[in-house]
Amino acid sequence: MLNREIPSASRDAKLTVRLPRRWTSFFVSVFKNRISFYFLAPYLFFFTLFTIIPVAASIAMSFSYYNILEPPRWIGISNYKLLFLDDDVFLTALANTFKFAIVSGPIGYIMSFLLAWLISQIPQKYRFFYTVCFYTPAITSAIAMSIVWSYLFSGDRYGLINHFMMRIGLFREPWLWLQDVDTILPVLIIVQLWMSMGVGFLAFLAGLANVPRDMYEAGAIDGVRYRWQELWYITIPYVKPQLLFGAVLQVVTALQVFDISVQLVGMPSPLYAGHTVMTHLFDYAFIRFEMGYATAIAVILFGLMVGINRIIFNILGSKGG
Repeated sequence: MLNREIPSASRDAKLTVRLPRRWTSFFVSVFKNRISFYFLAPYLFFFTLFTIIPVAASIAMSFSYYNILEPPRWIGISNYKLLFLDDDVFLTALANTFKFAIVSGPIGYIMSFLLAWLISQIPQKYRFFYTVCFYTPAITSAIAMSIVWSYLFSGDRYGLINHFMMRIGLFREPWLWLQDVDTILPVLIIVQLWMSMGVGFLAFLAGLANVPRDMYEAGAIDGVRYRWQELWYITIPYVKPQLLFGAVLQVVTALQVFDISVQLVGMPSPLYAGHTVMTHLFDYAFIRFEMGYATAIAVILFGLMVGINRIIFNILGSKGG
Protein backbone atom coordinates (compact mmCIF):
# COMPACT_ATOMS: atom_id res chain seq x y z
CA MET A 1 0.00 0.00 0.00
CA LEU A 2 2.82 2.35 0.83
CA ASN A 3 4.53 1.75 -2.52
CA ARG A 4 1.40 2.36 -4.53
CA GLU A 5 2.25 4.30 -7.70
CA ILE A 6 0.54 7.49 -8.56
CA PRO A 7 -1.85 6.99 -11.48
CA SER A 8 -0.34 8.07 -14.75
CA ALA A 9 -2.91 10.82 -15.42
CA SER A 10 -2.34 12.31 -11.96
CA ARG A 11 1.45 12.05 -12.32
CA ASP A 12 1.39 13.79 -15.72
CA ALA A 13 -0.79 16.54 -14.31
CA LYS A 14 1.73 17.14 -11.53
CA LEU A 15 4.81 17.02 -13.73
CA THR A 16 3.45 19.06 -16.63
CA VAL A 17 4.59 22.68 -16.58
CA ARG A 18 1.91 24.88 -18.04
CA LEU A 19 3.25 27.70 -20.17
CA PRO A 20 1.36 30.97 -20.34
CA ARG A 21 -1.08 31.13 -23.22
CA ARG A 22 0.97 33.89 -24.87
CA TRP A 23 4.15 31.80 -24.95
CA THR A 24 2.23 28.72 -26.13
CA SER A 25 0.78 30.61 -29.07
CA PHE A 26 4.21 32.11 -29.80
CA PHE A 27 5.93 28.72 -30.01
CA VAL A 28 3.06 27.31 -32.09
CA SER A 29 3.39 30.26 -34.49
CA VAL A 30 7.17 29.77 -34.73
CA PHE A 31 6.71 26.09 -35.51
CA LYS A 32 4.09 26.77 -38.18
CA ASN A 33 6.25 29.44 -39.81
CA ARG A 34 9.59 27.75 -39.24
CA ILE A 35 10.60 28.09 -42.91
CA SER A 36 10.30 31.88 -42.64
CA PHE A 37 12.36 31.86 -39.46
CA TYR A 38 15.05 29.83 -41.22
CA PHE A 39 15.41 32.70 -43.70
CA LEU A 40 15.43 35.21 -40.83
CA ALA A 41 18.06 33.29 -38.89
CA PRO A 42 21.14 34.89 -40.57
CA TYR A 43 19.82 38.39 -39.89
CA LEU A 44 18.86 37.54 -36.31
CA PHE A 45 22.30 36.03 -35.74
CA PHE A 46 24.22 39.07 -36.96
CA PHE A 47 21.79 41.50 -35.32
CA THR A 48 22.35 39.76 -32.01
CA LEU A 49 26.11 39.57 -32.56
CA PHE A 50 26.68 43.18 -33.63
CA THR A 51 23.81 45.04 -31.91
CA ILE A 52 22.28 43.29 -28.90
CA ILE A 53 25.53 41.90 -27.47
CA PRO A 54 27.50 45.19 -27.84
CA VAL A 55 24.65 47.16 -26.22
CA ALA A 56 24.49 44.69 -23.33
CA ALA A 57 28.29 44.75 -22.97
CA SER A 58 28.28 48.56 -22.93
CA ILE A 59 25.66 48.66 -20.20
CA ALA A 60 27.68 46.18 -18.14
CA MET A 61 30.92 48.08 -18.76
CA SER A 62 29.33 51.34 -17.59
CA PHE A 63 29.37 49.92 -14.06
CA SER A 64 33.13 49.35 -14.17
CA TYR A 65 36.42 51.20 -14.29
CA TYR A 66 38.17 50.30 -17.53
CA ASN A 67 41.15 52.08 -19.05
CA ILE A 68 41.97 49.54 -21.84
CA LEU A 69 45.34 48.64 -20.25
CA GLU A 70 43.86 46.91 -17.19
CA PRO A 71 40.97 44.45 -16.89
CA PRO A 72 37.60 46.06 -16.07
CA ARG A 73 37.00 46.55 -12.35
CA TRP A 74 33.45 46.63 -10.99
CA ILE A 75 32.65 49.92 -9.24
CA GLY A 76 28.83 49.88 -9.23
CA ILE A 77 27.03 53.14 -9.97
CA SER A 78 30.05 55.33 -9.28
CA ASN A 79 30.28 56.44 -12.92
CA TYR A 80 26.67 57.61 -12.92
CA LYS A 81 27.04 59.39 -9.58
CA LEU A 82 30.11 61.16 -10.90
CA LEU A 83 28.28 62.14 -14.10
CA PHE A 84 25.32 63.82 -12.42
CA LEU A 85 26.83 65.02 -9.14
CA ASP A 86 30.42 66.03 -9.87
CA ASP A 87 30.90 66.40 -13.62
CA ASP A 88 29.82 69.97 -14.33
CA VAL A 89 31.12 69.74 -17.91
CA PHE A 90 28.77 66.82 -18.60
CA LEU A 91 25.81 68.79 -17.26
CA THR A 92 26.81 71.69 -19.52
CA ALA A 93 27.12 69.31 -22.48
CA LEU A 94 23.71 67.81 -21.66
CA ALA A 95 22.10 71.26 -21.52
CA ASN A 96 23.75 72.28 -24.80
CA THR A 97 22.57 69.07 -26.47
CA PHE A 98 19.00 69.59 -25.29
CA LYS A 99 18.98 73.21 -26.49
CA PHE A 100 20.43 72.11 -29.81
CA ALA A 101 17.94 69.25 -30.22
CA ILE A 102 14.87 71.24 -29.14
CA VAL A 103 15.56 73.97 -31.71
CA SER A 104 17.17 72.15 -34.64
CA GLY A 105 15.15 68.93 -34.35
CA PRO A 106 11.56 70.19 -34.87
CA ILE A 107 12.56 73.02 -37.24
CA GLY A 108 14.71 70.73 -39.39
CA TYR A 109 11.99 68.07 -39.40
CA ILE A 110 9.23 70.48 -40.47
CA MET A 111 11.50 72.16 -42.99
CA SER A 112 12.46 68.80 -44.56
CA PHE A 113 8.84 67.76 -44.93
CA LEU A 114 7.62 71.09 -46.30
CA LEU A 115 10.44 71.29 -48.84
CA ALA A 116 9.77 67.69 -49.91
CA TRP A 117 6.07 68.54 -50.27
CA LEU A 118 6.83 71.66 -52.33
CA ILE A 119 9.18 69.69 -54.60
CA SER A 120 6.48 67.05 -55.10
CA GLN A 121 4.17 69.76 -56.46
CA ILE A 122 6.45 70.79 -59.33
CA PRO A 123 6.69 68.94 -62.68
CA GLN A 124 8.49 65.61 -62.61
CA LYS A 125 11.33 66.66 -64.94
CA TYR A 126 12.47 69.42 -62.53
CA ARG A 127 12.29 67.42 -59.28
CA PHE A 128 15.67 65.75 -59.65
CA PHE A 129 17.48 69.09 -59.87
CA TYR A 130 15.84 70.51 -56.74
CA THR A 131 16.31 67.23 -54.85
CA VAL A 132 20.04 67.23 -55.59
CA CYS A 133 20.36 70.90 -54.57
CA PHE A 134 18.75 70.34 -51.17
CA TYR A 135 20.29 66.92 -50.49
CA THR A 136 23.90 67.86 -51.35
CA PRO A 137 24.65 69.61 -47.99
CA ALA A 138 23.73 66.42 -46.12
CA ILE A 139 26.41 64.38 -47.93
CA THR A 140 29.07 67.10 -47.80
CA SER A 141 32.06 66.09 -45.72
CA ALA A 142 32.60 67.75 -42.36
CA ILE A 143 35.92 69.23 -43.49
CA ALA A 144 34.43 70.87 -46.59
CA MET A 145 31.50 72.09 -44.52
CA SER A 146 33.80 73.62 -41.90
CA ILE A 147 35.79 75.49 -44.56
CA VAL A 148 32.66 77.14 -45.99
CA TRP A 149 31.07 78.03 -42.67
CA SER A 150 34.36 79.11 -41.09
CA TYR A 151 34.71 81.60 -43.93
CA LEU A 152 31.15 82.84 -43.46
CA PHE A 153 31.47 83.23 -39.68
CA SER A 154 35.13 84.22 -39.54
CA GLY A 155 35.84 86.57 -36.64
CA ASP A 156 37.88 89.09 -38.65
CA ARG A 157 36.77 91.74 -41.12
CA TYR A 158 37.36 89.33 -44.03
CA GLY A 159 34.61 86.98 -42.87
CA LEU A 160 31.70 87.19 -45.28
CA ILE A 161 29.02 88.01 -42.69
CA ASN A 162 31.21 90.50 -40.82
CA HIS A 163 32.22 92.17 -44.08
CA PHE A 164 28.59 92.52 -45.15
CA MET A 165 27.40 93.79 -41.74
CA MET A 166 30.19 96.35 -41.54
CA ARG A 167 29.58 97.47 -45.08
CA ILE A 168 25.91 98.27 -44.43
CA GLY A 169 26.77 99.89 -41.08
CA LEU A 170 25.27 97.37 -38.62
CA PHE A 171 28.67 96.48 -37.12
CA ARG A 172 31.50 98.86 -36.30
CA GLU A 173 33.99 96.08 -35.68
CA PRO A 174 34.10 92.35 -36.51
CA TRP A 175 32.06 89.99 -34.35
CA LEU A 176 33.75 86.87 -33.02
CA TRP A 177 31.00 84.46 -34.04
CA LEU A 178 32.88 81.24 -33.24
CA GLN A 179 34.57 82.54 -30.07
CA ASP A 180 31.68 84.34 -28.35
CA VAL A 181 29.84 82.00 -25.95
CA ASP A 182 26.52 83.69 -26.81
CA THR A 183 26.74 82.96 -30.54
CA ILE A 184 28.48 79.59 -30.72
CA LEU A 185 25.35 77.48 -30.19
CA PRO A 186 23.13 79.53 -32.56
CA VAL A 187 25.79 79.18 -35.28
CA LEU A 188 25.90 75.40 -34.77
CA ILE A 189 22.10 75.26 -35.01
CA ILE A 190 22.16 77.23 -38.27
CA VAL A 191 24.73 74.87 -39.76
CA GLN A 192 22.74 71.83 -38.62
CA LEU A 193 19.57 73.18 -40.23
CA TRP A 194 21.49 73.70 -43.47
CA MET A 195 22.56 70.04 -43.35
CA SER A 196 19.19 68.63 -42.22
CA MET A 197 17.96 67.57 -45.68
CA GLY A 198 19.23 64.02 -45.32
CA VAL A 199 17.74 60.55 -45.59
CA GLY A 200 14.51 61.70 -43.94
CA PHE A 201 14.06 64.27 -46.71
CA LEU A 202 14.40 61.53 -49.34
CA ALA A 203 11.95 59.34 -47.40
CA PHE A 204 9.41 62.16 -47.42
CA LEU A 205 9.83 62.56 -51.19
CA ALA A 206 9.30 58.83 -51.73
CA GLY A 207 6.23 58.77 -49.51
CA LEU A 208 4.68 61.81 -51.16
CA ALA A 209 5.20 60.28 -54.60
CA ASN A 210 3.21 57.18 -53.56
CA VAL A 211 0.06 58.94 -52.35
CA PRO A 212 -2.80 57.71 -54.62
CA ARG A 213 -3.97 60.47 -56.95
CA ASP A 214 -7.58 59.29 -56.75
CA MET A 215 -7.58 60.27 -53.07
CA TYR A 216 -7.12 63.90 -54.09
CA GLU A 217 -9.97 63.56 -56.58
CA ALA A 218 -12.18 62.06 -53.89
CA GLY A 219 -11.17 64.88 -51.55
CA ALA A 220 -12.13 67.47 -54.15
CA ILE A 221 -15.58 65.87 -54.40
CA ASP A 222 -15.90 65.96 -50.60
CA GLY A 223 -15.08 69.67 -50.43
CA VAL A 224 -11.28 69.92 -50.26
CA ARG A 225 -10.43 73.06 -52.21
CA TYR A 226 -6.95 74.21 -51.19
CA ARG A 227 -3.49 72.62 -51.21
CA TRP A 228 -3.13 73.09 -47.45
CA GLN A 229 -6.38 71.19 -46.93
CA GLU A 230 -5.05 68.38 -49.14
CA LEU A 231 -1.85 68.35 -47.13
CA TRP A 232 -3.61 68.12 -43.76
CA TYR A 233 -6.50 65.78 -44.54
CA ILE A 234 -5.05 63.52 -47.26
CA THR A 235 -1.26 63.72 -47.60
CA ILE A 236 -0.14 63.61 -43.96
CA PRO A 237 -2.31 60.56 -43.00
CA TYR A 238 -0.91 58.64 -45.99
CA VAL A 239 2.75 59.40 -45.26
CA LYS A 240 2.66 58.62 -41.53
CA PRO A 241 5.24 55.80 -41.87
CA GLN A 242 7.67 58.19 -43.55
CA LEU A 243 6.91 60.86 -40.94
CA LEU A 244 7.76 58.36 -38.21
CA PHE A 245 10.97 57.32 -39.95
CA GLY A 246 12.05 60.94 -40.48
CA ALA A 247 11.28 61.86 -36.87
CA VAL A 248 13.40 59.01 -35.52
CA LEU A 249 16.31 60.00 -37.78
CA GLN A 250 15.97 63.65 -36.76
CA VAL A 251 16.11 62.77 -33.05
CA VAL A 252 19.17 60.59 -33.51
CA THR A 253 20.94 63.26 -35.59
CA ALA A 254 20.12 66.08 -33.18
CA LEU A 255 21.31 64.16 -30.10
CA GLN A 256 24.48 62.88 -31.80
CA VAL A 257 25.78 66.25 -32.96
CA PHE A 258 29.57 66.06 -32.99
CA ASP A 259 31.31 66.87 -36.28
CA ILE A 260 30.06 70.41 -36.73
CA SER A 261 30.94 71.31 -33.15
CA VAL A 262 34.48 69.95 -33.34
CA GLN A 263 35.21 71.30 -36.82
CA LEU A 264 33.87 74.83 -36.20
CA VAL A 265 34.63 75.63 -32.55
CA GLY A 266 37.17 72.95 -31.62
CA MET A 267 37.31 70.63 -28.63
CA PRO A 268 36.98 71.91 -26.03
CA SER A 269 35.03 74.94 -27.26
CA PRO A 270 35.36 78.32 -25.47
CA LEU A 271 33.91 77.87 -21.96
CA TYR A 272 32.33 74.63 -23.28
CA ALA A 273 29.67 76.70 -25.07
CA GLY A 274 29.60 74.23 -27.97
CA HIS A 275 30.31 71.10 -25.93
CA THR A 276 27.80 68.28 -26.50
CA VAL A 277 27.23 64.83 -25.06
CA MET A 278 28.98 63.22 -28.03
CA THR A 279 32.05 65.43 -27.71
CA HIS A 280 32.17 64.62 -23.99
CA LEU A 281 31.95 60.91 -24.82
CA PHE A 282 34.70 61.23 -27.44
CA ASP A 283 36.90 63.07 -24.95
CA TYR A 284 36.75 60.32 -22.33
CA ALA A 285 36.76 57.39 -24.77
CA PHE A 286 39.51 58.31 -27.25
CA ILE A 287 41.56 61.00 -25.51
CA ARG A 288 41.53 59.96 -21.85
CA PHE A 289 40.80 56.25 -22.56
CA GLU A 290 38.41 55.98 -19.60
CA MET A 291 36.13 53.51 -21.34
CA GLY A 292 33.97 52.70 -18.33
CA TYR A 293 33.07 56.35 -17.84
CA ALA A 294 32.59 56.84 -21.60
CA THR A 295 30.18 53.90 -21.80
CA ALA A 296 28.17 55.41 -18.93
CA ILE A 297 27.81 58.56 -21.05
CA ALA A 298 26.82 56.40 -24.02
CA VAL A 299 24.17 54.61 -21.94
CA ILE A 300 22.67 57.94 -20.87
CA LEU A 301 22.57 59.06 -24.51
CA PHE A 302 21.04 55.74 -25.55
CA GLY A 303 18.36 56.09 -22.87
CA LEU A 304 17.50 59.59 -24.08
CA MET A 305 17.13 58.35 -27.65
CA VAL A 306 14.96 55.41 -26.64
CA GLY A 307 12.72 57.58 -24.44
CA ILE A 308 12.18 60.30 -27.04
CA ASN A 309 11.65 57.76 -29.81
CA ARG A 310 9.08 56.01 -27.63
CA ILE A 311 7.16 59.27 -27.41
CA ILE A 312 7.40 59.70 -31.19
CA PHE A 313 6.08 56.17 -31.74
CA ASN A 314 3.10 56.91 -29.50
CA ILE A 315 2.31 60.04 -31.54
CA LEU A 316 3.02 58.94 -35.12
CA GLY A 317 2.89 55.16 -34.82
CA SER A 318 -0.83 54.87 -34.05
CA LYS A 319 -2.89 52.10 -35.57
CA GLY A 320 -4.78 54.58 -37.63
CA GLY A 321 -1.58 55.66 -39.46
